[in-house]
Amino acid sequence: MKELIELDFFDLGAAVALMVLAIGISAWEKLGLEINLALATVRTILQLAVLGYVLDFIFAFDSNPVAVLAILAVMLTIAAIVAKNRINQKMPQIVLFVWGSIFLSTALTIIYTNALIIQPSKWFEAQYVIPLASLVLGNAMNTATIAGERLVKTINSSQIEIETHLSLGATPQQAVAQYRKDSIRAALLPTINQMMIIGMVTVPGFFAGQLLSGIDARNAASYQIVIMFLIAFADLLTAVLLTRGLCNQFFNSAAQLVNK
Repeated sequence: MKELIELDFFDLGAAVALMVLAIGISAWEKLGLEINLALATVRTILQLAVLGYVLDFIFAFDSNPVAVLAILAVMLTIAAIVAKNRINQKMPQIVLFVWGSIFLSTALTIIYTNALIIQPSKWFEAQYVIPLASLVLGNAMNTATIAGERLVKTINSSQIEIETHLSLGATPQQAVAQYRKDSIRAALLPTINQMMIIGMVTVPGFFAGQLLSGIDARNAASYQIVIMFLIAFADLLTAVLLTRGLCNQFFNSAAQLVNK
């Protein structure tokens, strides 16, 4: 294994200088992104610094299961809230469907991975559980956002068509089936596209991070293959569960369409 080059404060300062230059370019071109770039820079530094200290603390206690689950619960809740806010601000109950769909897809994926693929000595090994779960959570959040937002907008803009199907004897599930399928397909498209070109056009962040840490390229590639398959499965399951739950919210007990 090659020697790992550690970064000091000077190196991080040089990296921050890139963002300062980006802010300067935005000001020069009058793009109006200066505040957003500055805020994103500060948040990136603070959030990742806090994460580094928290993980160091957890690793020091040999992967305490309570601490690991607490971190995952916080990450899951934040992901659900972010996705819900982007889908529809007027339907507060959506957060429950988002939370539940992301939780089930992530939990099933990580349990399967730990039991059959990685098989760590302890199921709550933070070295494996937290990075894998965070990757799955982040992608599941984006998938839930795309699927949910598209489904809600499509149903709200297609009320006449849906009511026509209902008047002709279709069930609520049949009336919105095509809209649900289109939403799921749209949500999975970024993941599928990434899988199509991975390794040829892009080097994924996880793969690049392992290479920078000195891990053998073939071993890094193996982990990246596993990760991509985990993400694809979790994304699909998230979209399927969320859209099914959301569809039910648009109809009352009498199978009548309700405007959301």
